[in-house]
Amino acid sequence: MTDGTLRIAGAQIAPVWLDRAATVEKVVRFVHQAADDHAQLVAFSEALVPGYPFWIEWTNGAQFESPLQKSLHAHYLDQAVQIESGHFDPVCAAAHDRGIAVIVGCIERPSDRGGHTVFASLVYIDANGTIQSVHRKLMPTYEERLSWATGDGHGLRTHALGAFTVGALNCWENWMPLARASLYAQGEDLHVAIWPGSVRNTADITRFIAREGRSYVMSVSGLLRRSDIPDHTPHAEVLRERLPEVMANGGSCIAAPDATWIVDPLADEERLVVATIEHHRVREERQNFDPTGHYGRPDVLRLTVNRERQSSVRFLG
Repeated sequence: MTDGTLRIAGAQIAPVWLDRAATVEKVVRFVHQAADDHAQLVAFSEALVPGYPFWIEWTNGAQFESPLQKSLHAHYLDQAVQIESGHFDPVCAAAHDRGIAVIVGCIERPSDRGGHTVFASLVYIDANGTIQSVHRKLMPTYEERLSWATGDGHGLRTHALGAFTVGALNCWENWMPLARASLYAQGEDLHVAIWPGSVRNTADITRFIAREGRSYVMSVSGLLRRSDIPDHTPHAEVLRERLPEVMANGGSCIAAPDATWIVDPLADEERLVVATIEHHRVREERQNFDPTGHYGRPDVLRLTVNRERQSSVRFLG
């Protein structure tokens, strides 16, 4: 990485839906596959472990006191990730063994919020296998709010990786100008946007963020088809009856700092999206615009970010 280049990979895969352990095993396999392709960073989609709650939209998820919704939600909590319990230890071990950084989206059920509420979290694991940040999605979108809680600013952080400074956001957080600005101000020049999976989400905004930030942008999306619903999933037959044939069709892609495509959005295929990026291209594009550098006006406009981890209770003494 000393020559200013970085090889990056986006793993466009389907989870073993609503099965944490099996999905973690699949993530580990793709970490090794990315490392075999000499990638120094591999990223996975939003909520990949154990999966996105697609059932909410298609099974009347807003119905109050629904036995079906209660049953599925209880299973979702059971299969969610507790980082403090070591659920991501296999991913950390793979990152350490192969010397590769990993970004992975998960449904987190943290004990510091009582242990019965979930967040859509984005986890950054460095090439030594150490979890450096856990970003809980600031605002769930639409039906997500029936399952996920709102996060906080604790994970709005960037990480040095070779010549690059890496930042990442979940799904529609990428549309939030101030969330993007908080990463730009920390020197971000490689932005990773993770999504549950849809070309319609990634096709426009990936290039927009690249142009605005004069940064490389990699969008990483997931896949989920009706055929991916495991037999052991609770209410599997009901879900297969009501959910569409394709719920997430991918859309992973990579854009350069001038907003041209390096890798066009990829649909309907499970594989790695890989590219070698060059830091000097960032410096070239920052010549005429740097959003928080010479185009920043802190005397006029300034952003304050609260990075305290939010908790429902504070014990004194």
